Amino acid sequence: MTVCLLLLSVVALTAAVPVPRALTRAAWPERDPVVALWVWQCLVATVLLCCLTALVLGAAAVFHTVRDRVFAPAPPAVAAAYDLSTAPVWAVTLTALLACGAAWTTAMLARELVEARRRRGQTRAHLRERAPELPAGLPAARGPMLVLEDEYPDAWWMPGHPPQLVVTTGALQRLTDHQLDAVLTHERGHARAHHDWLLHLSTALATGFPRVPLFAHFCDQTHRLVELAADDTASRRCGHLTTALALIELNQHRGVLSCASSRRLLGERVDRLLEPPPRLLRRQRALTTTVAALVPLLPLLITFAPGLTALS
Repeated sequence: MTVCLLLLSVVALTAAVPVPRALTRAAWPERDPVVALWVWQCLVATVLLCCLTALVLGAAAVFHTVRDRVFAPAPPAVAAAYDLSTAPVWAVTLTALLACGAAWTTAMLARELVEARRRRGQTRAHLRERAPELPAGLPAARGPMLVLEDEYPDAWWMPGHPPQLVVTTGALQRLTDHQLDAVLTHERGHARAHHDWLLHLSTALATGFPRVPLFAHFCDQTHRLVELAADDTASRRCGHLTTALALIELNQHRGVLSCASSRRLLGERVDRLLEPPPRLLRRQRALTTTVAALVPLLPLLITFAPGLTALS
């Protein structure tokens, strides 16, 4: 058990500290944001699996009840291979910390989901107040698209049941048909990829563990990469120039090309659309995706290795 816990700790620390810092400095994620999002998700899954498997092993060593339930279906040789008879003090401390971390993670995820649902309800109530009144006899506007009377151009996808695409009259007046199509394709790209769930997960982890580099970078990069991925979806259908012009028209009144940190991403997106970087080759994408998918298997391999060795 001691060797397993040490190996799991090494894998978790490696995936949580140096790898995210190296990934944020790399240039290739901008070339293929979808693959980059997959790599970030695999890194997070690796750390969470390391913590979960270490918690199970530690709890099995500390508590006999947990040990009996975990190793009940296994032969006695498998349980003996983990040497759970005595738990060192550091293992007990690690188990307690992991248990607290698991409870805190669950609380942060639950809080994020509750807050997201509350914000979504408030937004829908606000939109119902702003939506134009329909003539008597017509049903309420609950279709996939909602048009608001507003001089400022804006458009966004509001998840929920049912999801709705909200567009202002300012956007309809300022954008051409092709630019409006690019905006709609961009927002549908968010909806099809379920980016809202990914944003909730990254926000919850970063809020609960702000000092962990992986979770902090995961939150920042997720907010950035989902926009780049949706831009690529729109540009593939409507063209890079059309998508860039639509982005400028929607955000011109906000200062899209200013140097403020909150608007810097918009400027980077426009520059990327006007000078699109080459995508990763198919072989590079396949290799990166496969390697990233195999990384979360390391904690499972470390955990099950003693038992499989005993069975063989």
